[in-house]
Amino acid sequence: MDKRPTAKVALDFPLSISGVEVKSLTMRRPKVRDEMAFAKSKADDADKALHLMASLCEVAPDELLELDSADFAKLEAQLLDFKGAKP
Repeated sequence: MDKRPTAKVALDFPLSISGVEVKSLTMRRPKVRDEMAFAKSKADDADKALHLMASLCEVAPDELLELDSADFAKLEAQLLDFKGAKP
């Protein structure tokens, strides 16, 4: 069992995933394998970021496409916090 910390990110604009209202997403800390997949991807930066966030939140990338951009920015800020960087 992975005991690494996670963070619950409250959504200002809830999503509907498989007919269920989602008011928050739980993001896990990134591993080196996540960073390597991001770096090796041939996709553009926006698509790479979408796939990384989806992986860390354990949802499908298509589900995050419906996320409000302000809520996506909250996920990005949480990722930076995990990495010890300031947004």
